[in-house]
Amino acid sequence: MRTVAWDEEKQALRLIDQRLLPAEFKFAYCYTYQETADAIRKMVVRGAPAIGAAAAFGLALAGFQSKANTLPDLLRDLREAADVLAKARPTAVNLTWALQRMLRLAEGYVGTPDKLRHLLLAEAQRIADEDVAINKRMAEHGATLIHDGDTVIHHCNTGALATVDWGTALGVIRMAHEQGKRVHVLVDETRPRLQGARLTAWELEQYGIPYDIITDNAAGYFLRSGEVQAVFVGADRVAANGDVANKIGTYMLALAANDNGVPFYPVVPTSTVDLSLRHGAQIPIEERDPSEVLDIQLHGRPVTPKGASARNPAFDVTPARLVTAIVTENGLVYPPFDLNLPAVVLGADGKETTDSAD
Repeated sequence: MRTVAWDEEKQALRLIDQRLLPAEFKFAYCYTYQETADAIRKMVVRGAPAIGAAAAFGLALAGFQSKANTLPDLLRDLREAADVLAKARPTAVNLTWALQRMLRLAEGYVGTPDKLRHLLLAEAQRIADEDVAINKRMAEHGATLIHDGDTVIHHCNTGALATVDWGTALGVIRMAHEQGKRVHVLVDETRPRLQGARLTAWELEQYGIPYDIITDNAAGYFLRSGEVQAVFVGADRVAANGDVANKIGTYMLALAANDNGVPFYPVVPTSTVDLSLRHGAQIPIEERDPSEVLDIQLHGRPVTPKGASARNPAFDVTPARLVTAIVTENGLVYPPFDLNLPAVVLGADGKETTDSAD
Protein backbone atom coordinates (compact mmCIF):
# COMPACT_ATOMS: atom_id res chain seq x y z
CA MET A 1 0.00 0.00 0.00
CA ARG A 2 1.41 3.38 -1.02
CA THR A 3 2.31 6.00 1.55
CA VAL A 4 1.28 8.77 -0.87
CA ALA A 5 -1.61 8.15 -3.28
CA TRP A 6 -4.36 9.93 -5.18
CA ASP A 7 -7.89 8.93 -4.14
CA GLU A 8 -9.97 9.17 -7.30
CA GLU A 9 -13.30 8.82 -5.51
CA LYS A 10 -12.58 11.56 -2.97
CA GLN A 11 -10.53 13.65 -5.45
CA ALA A 12 -8.00 14.09 -2.68
CA LEU A 13 -4.46 13.19 -1.66
CA ARG A 14 -4.41 10.17 0.64
CA LEU A 15 -1.56 9.83 3.14
CA ILE A 16 -0.71 7.25 5.77
CA ASP A 17 -0.70 9.32 8.98
CA GLN A 18 2.76 8.51 10.30
CA ARG A 19 2.23 10.37 13.56
CA LEU A 20 -0.04 7.58 14.79
CA LEU A 21 2.12 4.54 14.02
CA PRO A 22 2.75 1.98 15.36
CA ALA A 23 -0.27 2.18 17.66
CA GLU A 24 -2.79 3.03 14.94
CA PHE A 25 -2.90 2.73 11.14
CA LYS A 26 -5.02 5.52 9.69
CA PHE A 27 -5.30 7.58 6.51
CA ALA A 28 -5.29 11.38 6.35
CA TYR A 29 -6.83 13.17 3.36
CA CYS A 30 -5.79 16.51 1.87
CA TYR A 31 -8.32 18.35 -0.28
CA THR A 32 -6.34 21.57 -0.76
CA TYR A 33 -2.72 22.56 -1.23
CA GLN A 34 -2.84 24.34 2.13
CA GLU A 35 -3.83 21.09 3.83
CA THR A 36 -1.02 19.34 1.95
CA ALA A 37 1.55 21.89 3.15
CA ASP A 38 0.24 21.51 6.69
CA ALA A 39 0.53 17.70 6.47
CA ILE A 40 4.16 18.05 5.35
CA ARG A 41 4.95 20.60 8.07
CA LYS A 42 3.32 18.53 10.84
CA MET A 43 4.96 15.31 9.61
CA VAL A 44 1.78 13.48 8.75
CA VAL A 45 3.96 12.58 5.77
CA ARG A 46 7.75 12.59 6.11
CA GLY A 47 10.81 11.32 4.29
CA ALA A 48 12.26 13.28 1.38
CA PRO A 49 10.83 11.14 -1.45
CA ALA A 50 7.35 10.99 0.11
CA ILE A 51 7.40 14.75 0.72
CA GLY A 52 8.29 15.39 -2.93
CA ALA A 53 5.43 13.25 -4.23
CA ALA A 54 2.99 14.78 -1.74
CA ALA A 55 4.00 18.29 -2.83
CA ALA A 56 3.43 17.35 -6.48
CA PHE A 57 -0.10 16.19 -5.70
CA GLY A 58 -0.54 19.34 -3.58
CA LEU A 59 0.23 21.49 -6.61
CA ALA A 60 -2.24 19.46 -8.68
CA LEU A 61 -4.83 20.20 -5.99
CA ALA A 62 -3.94 23.89 -6.28
CA GLY A 63 -4.79 23.71 -9.97
CA PHE A 64 -8.24 22.31 -9.23
CA GLN A 65 -8.74 24.86 -6.43
CA SER A 66 -7.96 27.81 -8.67
CA LYS A 67 -10.92 29.72 -10.14
CA ALA A 68 -8.75 30.99 -12.99
CA ASN A 69 -10.21 30.96 -16.49
CA THR A 70 -6.97 31.92 -18.28
CA LEU A 71 -3.53 30.34 -18.35
CA PRO A 72 -1.72 33.41 -16.94
CA ASP A 73 -4.10 33.54 -13.98
CA LEU A 74 -3.78 29.81 -13.37
CA LEU A 75 0.02 30.04 -13.51
CA ARG A 76 -0.06 32.85 -10.98
CA ASP A 77 -2.14 30.70 -8.60
CA LEU A 78 0.15 27.71 -9.12
CA ARG A 79 3.26 29.75 -8.35
CA GLU A 80 1.68 31.06 -5.16
CA ALA A 81 0.78 27.54 -4.09
CA ALA A 82 4.26 26.26 -4.93
CA ASP A 83 5.76 28.94 -2.70
CA VAL A 84 3.59 27.84 0.23
CA LEU A 85 4.41 24.17 -0.32
CA ALA A 86 8.15 24.82 -0.71
CA LYS A 87 8.30 26.53 2.69
CA ALA A 88 6.69 23.61 4.52
CA ARG A 89 10.08 21.90 5.11
CA PRO A 90 13.22 23.55 3.72
CA THR A 91 15.93 20.89 3.94
CA ALA A 92 14.59 18.11 1.69
CA VAL A 93 15.53 19.02 -1.88
CA ASN A 94 12.92 16.61 -3.27
CA LEU A 95 10.23 19.05 -2.22
CA THR A 96 11.49 21.86 -4.46
CA TRP A 97 12.59 19.38 -7.14
CA ALA A 98 9.06 18.03 -7.55
CA LEU A 99 7.50 21.50 -7.49
CA GLN A 100 9.93 22.78 -10.11
CA ARG A 101 9.17 19.81 -12.33
CA MET A 102 5.44 20.50 -12.04
CA LEU A 103 5.90 24.21 -12.74
CA ARG A 104 8.05 23.52 -15.80
CA LEU A 105 5.19 21.51 -17.25
CA ALA A 106 2.72 24.32 -16.52
CA GLU A 107 4.96 27.08 -17.87
CA GLY A 108 5.58 25.23 -21.12
CA TYR A 109 1.95 24.33 -21.70
CA VAL A 110 -0.20 25.82 -24.47
CA GLY A 111 -3.92 25.02 -24.33
CA THR A 112 -6.92 25.32 -22.05
CA PRO A 113 -6.66 25.75 -18.27
CA ASP A 114 -8.86 22.69 -17.67
CA LYS A 115 -6.58 20.47 -19.72
CA LEU A 116 -3.56 21.75 -17.78
CA ARG A 117 -5.23 20.88 -14.49
CA HIS A 118 -5.55 17.25 -15.53
CA LEU A 119 -2.03 17.19 -16.98
CA LEU A 120 -0.68 18.35 -13.60
CA LEU A 121 -2.46 15.51 -11.83
CA ALA A 122 -1.06 13.04 -14.37
CA GLU A 123 2.45 14.44 -13.82
CA ALA A 124 2.12 14.08 -10.05
CA GLN A 125 1.07 10.47 -10.56
CA ARG A 126 4.06 9.96 -12.86
CA ILE A 127 6.40 11.30 -10.17
CA ALA A 128 4.89 8.85 -7.67
CA ASP A 129 5.15 5.88 -10.05
CA GLU A 130 8.75 6.71 -10.96
CA ASP A 131 9.66 6.82 -7.29
CA VAL A 132 8.65 3.19 -6.82
CA ALA A 133 10.68 2.04 -9.83
CA ILE A 134 13.72 4.09 -8.76
CA ASN A 135 13.57 2.73 -5.22
CA LYS A 136 13.67 -0.85 -6.49
CA ARG A 137 16.66 -0.09 -8.74
CA MET A 138 18.51 1.45 -5.79
CA ALA A 139 17.64 -1.58 -3.69
CA GLU A 140 19.12 -3.95 -6.26
CA HIS A 141 22.39 -1.99 -6.40
CA GLY A 142 22.60 -1.57 -2.63
CA ALA A 143 21.79 -5.19 -1.82
CA THR A 144 25.15 -6.18 -3.36
CA LEU A 145 26.80 -4.47 -0.36
CA ILE A 146 25.04 -6.79 2.13
CA HIS A 147 26.30 -10.33 2.68
CA ASP A 148 24.56 -13.32 4.18
CA GLY A 149 24.70 -13.05 7.97
CA ASP A 150 25.45 -9.32 8.13
CA THR A 151 24.34 -7.06 10.95
CA VAL A 152 23.70 -3.49 9.86
CA ILE A 153 22.83 -0.26 11.66
CA HIS A 154 20.01 1.87 10.27
CA HIS A 155 19.16 5.42 11.33
CA CYS A 156 15.77 7.20 11.11
CA ASN A 157 13.16 5.69 8.75
CA THR A 158 13.84 5.16 5.06
CA GLY A 159 11.35 2.43 4.19
CA ALA A 160 8.10 2.49 2.26
CA LEU A 161 6.75 5.06 4.75
CA ALA A 162 9.46 7.56 3.79
CA THR A 163 8.85 7.12 0.06
CA VAL A 164 5.88 6.43 -2.17
CA ASP A 165 6.65 2.72 -1.77
CA TRP A 166 9.50 0.25 -1.12
CA GLY A 167 12.09 2.59 0.45
CA THR A 168 15.68 3.81 0.07
CA ALA A 169 18.12 2.53 2.74
CA LEU A 170 15.54 0.24 4.32
CA GLY A 171 14.57 -0.79 0.80
CA VAL A 172 18.14 -2.05 0.32
CA ILE A 173 17.86 -4.12 3.50
CA ARG A 174 14.44 -5.42 2.42
CA MET A 175 15.83 -6.44 -0.99
CA ALA A 176 18.73 -8.33 0.60
CA HIS A 177 16.24 -10.11 2.86
CA GLU A 178 14.01 -11.05 -0.08
CA GLN A 179 17.09 -12.40 -1.89
CA GLY A 180 17.42 -14.90 0.93
CA LYS A 181 20.26 -13.22 2.81
CA ARG A 182 20.11 -13.41 6.59
CA VAL A 183 20.23 -9.80 7.77
CA HIS A 184 19.93 -8.45 11.30
CA VAL A 185 19.17 -4.75 11.80
CA LEU A 186 20.15 -2.58 14.75
CA VAL A 187 17.56 0.19 14.66
CA ASP A 188 18.55 3.58 16.07
CA GLU A 189 15.61 5.05 17.99
CA THR A 190 16.27 8.37 16.19
CA ARG A 191 15.33 10.97 18.76
CA PRO A 192 13.48 13.16 19.37
CA ARG A 193 10.61 11.92 17.16
CA LEU A 194 11.69 8.27 17.33
CA GLN A 195 11.19 7.47 13.65
CA GLY A 196 13.41 4.43 14.05
CA ALA A 197 11.67 2.96 17.08
CA ARG A 198 8.18 3.78 15.84
CA LEU A 199 8.35 3.42 12.06
CA THR A 200 11.40 1.40 11.00
CA ALA A 201 10.75 -1.26 13.64
CA TRP A 202 7.09 -1.42 12.55
CA GLU A 203 8.11 -1.91 8.92
CA LEU A 204 10.67 -4.58 9.78
CA GLU A 205 7.91 -6.42 11.63
CA GLN A 206 5.81 -6.41 8.44
CA TYR A 207 8.73 -7.80 6.39
CA GLY A 208 9.76 -10.43 8.95
CA ILE A 209 13.31 -9.05 9.19
CA PRO A 210 14.97 -9.61 12.61
CA TYR A 211 15.98 -6.44 14.46
CA ASP A 212 16.82 -4.87 17.80
CA ILE A 213 16.04 -1.28 18.74
CA ILE A 214 19.03 0.56 20.22
CA THR A 215 19.36 4.04 21.66
CA ASP A 216 21.10 6.47 19.33
CA ASN A 217 24.05 6.78 21.71
CA ALA A 218 24.55 2.99 21.79
CA ALA A 219 25.55 2.81 18.11
CA GLY A 220 29.22 3.50 18.88
CA TYR A 221 29.29 0.60 21.34
CA PHE A 222 28.07 -1.88 18.73
CA LEU A 223 30.35 -0.50 16.02
CA ARG A 224 33.40 -0.84 18.28
CA SER A 225 32.39 -4.36 19.33
CA GLY A 226 32.85 -5.65 15.80
CA GLU A 227 29.23 -6.81 15.55
CA VAL A 228 28.30 -4.45 12.71
CA GLN A 229 29.30 -4.92 9.07
CA ALA A 230 27.73 -1.79 7.52
CA VAL A 231 25.70 1.36 8.20
CA PHE A 232 22.86 2.35 5.87
CA VAL A 233 21.10 5.74 5.99
CA GLY A 234 18.96 7.87 3.71
CA ALA A 235 19.45 11.54 2.83
CA ASP A 236 17.38 14.67 2.43
CA ARG A 237 19.95 16.51 0.34
CA VAL A 238 23.42 15.75 -1.02
CA ALA A 239 25.77 18.54 -2.12
CA ALA A 240 27.89 18.32 -5.27
CA ASN A 241 30.98 17.34 -3.26
CA GLY A 242 29.21 14.39 -1.58
CA ASP A 243 28.37 16.03 1.76
CA VAL A 244 25.15 14.40 2.99
CA ALA A 245 22.35 16.09 4.97
CA ASN A 246 20.24 13.56 6.83
CA LYS A 247 18.28 13.13 10.05
CA ILE A 248 19.99 14.53 13.13
CA GLY A 249 22.42 12.02 14.61
CA THR A 250 23.70 10.76 11.25
CA TYR A 251 26.96 12.71 11.54
CA MET A 252 27.83 11.13 14.91
CA LEU A 253 26.97 7.71 13.49
CA ALA A 254 29.25 8.29 10.50
CA LEU A 255 32.12 9.39 12.77
CA ALA A 256 31.81 6.24 14.86
CA ALA A 257 31.59 4.03 11.76
CA ASN A 258 34.69 5.67 10.26
CA ASP A 259 36.68 5.31 13.46
CA ASN A 260 35.91 1.58 13.53
CA GLY A 261 36.43 0.88 9.84
CA VAL A 262 32.77 0.11 9.16
CA PRO A 263 31.49 1.21 5.71
CA PHE A 264 28.90 4.00 5.70
CA TYR A 265 26.40 4.05 2.83
CA PRO A 266 23.77 6.75 2.16
CA VAL A 267 21.07 5.46 -0.22
CA VAL A 268 20.00 8.38 -2.38
CA PRO A 269 17.95 8.84 -5.56
CA THR A 270 19.67 11.24 -7.95
CA SER A 271 16.86 13.77 -7.47
CA THR A 272 18.16 14.23 -3.91
CA VAL A 273 21.58 15.33 -5.19
CA ASP A 274 21.70 19.13 -5.41
CA LEU A 275 24.51 20.03 -7.80
CA SER A 276 23.80 23.74 -7.31
CA LEU A 277 25.36 23.50 -3.82
CA ARG A 278 29.13 23.08 -3.76
CA HIS A 279 29.29 21.74 -0.20
CA GLY A 280 27.16 20.82 2.76
CA ALA A 281 27.52 24.11 4.62
CA GLN A 282 25.19 25.60 1.99
CA ILE A 283 22.37 23.18 2.82
CA PRO A 284 19.59 24.88 4.83
CA ILE A 285 18.99 23.06 8.11
CA GLU A 286 15.48 23.06 9.52
CA GLU A 287 15.20 23.76 13.24
CA ARG A 288 11.94 22.46 14.61
CA ASP A 289 9.78 23.34 17.61
CA PRO A 290 11.64 22.77 20.94
CA SER A 291 8.49 21.09 22.27
CA GLU A 292 9.49 17.94 20.37
CA VAL A 293 12.39 17.66 22.82
CA LEU A 294 10.82 19.18 25.94
CA ASP A 295 7.45 17.41 25.90
CA ILE A 296 8.85 13.87 26.10
CA GLN A 297 7.54 11.97 29.11
CA LEU A 298 8.73 8.91 31.03
CA HIS A 299 6.12 6.90 32.94
CA GLY A 300 3.70 9.75 32.41
CA ARG A 301 6.02 12.39 33.89
CA PRO A 302 8.01 15.13 32.09
CA VAL A 303 11.71 14.35 31.68
CA THR A 304 12.79 18.01 31.60
CA PRO A 305 12.50 20.74 34.26
CA LYS A 306 9.66 23.20 33.95
CA GLY A 307 10.88 26.25 32.05
CA ALA A 308 13.78 24.40 30.36
CA SER A 309 14.85 25.50 26.90
CA ALA A 310 15.99 23.28 24.02
CA ARG A 311 17.49 23.36 20.54
CA ASN A 312 16.01 21.03 17.96
CA PRO A 313 17.82 20.88 14.59
CA ALA A 314 16.13 18.25 12.45
CA PHE A 315 19.18 17.41 10.32
CA ASP A 316 22.96 17.44 10.32
CA VAL A 317 25.58 17.24 7.56
CA THR A 318 27.98 14.31 7.21
CA PRO A 319 31.18 15.32 5.38
CA ALA A 320 31.95 13.39 2.20
CA ARG A 321 35.22 12.13 3.70
CA LEU A 322 33.16 9.86 6.00
CA VAL A 323 31.08 8.37 3.18
CA THR A 324 32.22 5.04 1.74
CA ALA A 325 29.90 5.10 -1.28
CA ILE A 326 26.55 6.57 -2.25
CA VAL A 327 23.91 4.16 -3.56
CA THR A 328 21.78 5.61 -6.39
CA GLU A 329 19.32 4.15 -8.87
CA ASN A 330 22.08 4.42 -11.48
CA GLY A 331 24.62 2.45 -9.46
CA LEU A 332 27.15 2.84 -6.67
CA VAL A 333 29.10 6.11 -6.57
CA TYR A 334 32.55 6.12 -4.97
CA PRO A 335 34.91 9.03 -4.21
CA PRO A 336 35.92 11.45 -5.57
CA PHE A 337 32.28 12.50 -5.38
CA ASP A 338 32.85 15.94 -6.90
CA LEU A 339 33.80 14.15 -10.12
CA ASN A 340 31.63 11.04 -9.95
CA LEU A 341 28.31 12.43 -8.66
CA PRO A 342 27.69 14.74 -11.65
CA ALA A 343 28.27 11.83 -14.04
CA VAL A 344 25.43 9.95 -12.31
CA VAL A 345 23.06 12.90 -11.98
CA LEU A 346 23.58 14.62 -15.33
CA GLY A 347 22.36 13.22 -18.64
CA ALA A 348 24.30 13.19 -21.87
CA ASP A 349 23.00 16.65 -22.73
CA GLY A 350 24.40 18.10 -19.50
CA LYS A 351 20.98 18.66 -17.94
CA GLU A 352 19.70 17.10 -14.75
CA THR A 353 17.73 13.96 -15.47
CA THR A 354 13.99 14.38 -14.99
CA ASP A 355 13.13 10.70 -14.66
CA SER A 356 14.68 10.40 -11.22
CA ALA A 357 11.67 11.25 -9.11
CA ASP A 358 11.24 10.19 -5.57
